[in-house]
Amino acid sequence: MPSGSDGTHQYRRAVAVSLLRSVLTTTFLVAVYYLAPLRMTLDLRTWLRFALVLLLLAALAVRQVQAVLVSDTPRVRAIEAAATGLPIFILLFSTIYLVIANNQPGSFSETLDRTDALYFTVTVFTTVGFGDIVPRTEAARIVTTLQMIMGLILVGLVARMLLSAVQVAVRRRERGDPGAAPPSE
Repeated sequence: MPSGSDGTHQYRRAVAVSLLRSVLTTTFLVAVYYLAPLRMTLDLRTWLRFALVLLLLAALAVRQVQAVLVSDTPRVRAIEAAATGLPIFILLFSTIYLVIANNQPGSFSETLDRTDALYFTVTVFTTVGFGDIVPRTEAARIVTTLQMIMGLILVGLVARMLLSAVQVAVRRRERGDPGAAPPSE
C-alpha cells in the first residue's frame, strides 16, 4: 500500500469502494434474476441470446484483465473482477436451466424453480454434485456439460489471467514506470 497515513487511507477507501461495488452488483444481479420474467420459449433465439451473453462474459473478462493491468490497486481490482464475473456466470446458467425446465418438463429429476436452478448451478460449479437434482434430457445434459467445462476455464484460465495481470501491474509499479500505481498494496 502507499506509504504514509494518506496512502493507507486511500488504499482502505479503494478496498471499501470495491467491496461495496461488488456487493451492490451481486445484489442487483440476484434481484434481476428473481424478479425478471423468465417465461421464454426454448427456441433458436433463446439459445442465441445465451451464446451472446457467454460471449459478452468473455469480453468482460478480457476488459477486467485490462483494468487490472492499469489499476492503482491491481489486487483489489482483480478480486472485484472475480466478484462481478462469477455471479454473472452462475446466474446465466441458472437462467438457462430454469428456461429448459419450464419448456421441457422432465429435463431434471425434479421440477426447478429459481432457487432450485440456482442451487443446481452452484452444485455443478463447485463440483459438489449432491445428486439430488440431475439433468435427464439431452439439452439439460449438454448445458450442464458446458457449464462444467466453462467453470473449469473460468476458475483456471481466467483466474490465471487475473493473477498474471496483478503480477505485471505490481512489477510495473515496483520499477516506477510512469502511470504505474504506487508501490505494493
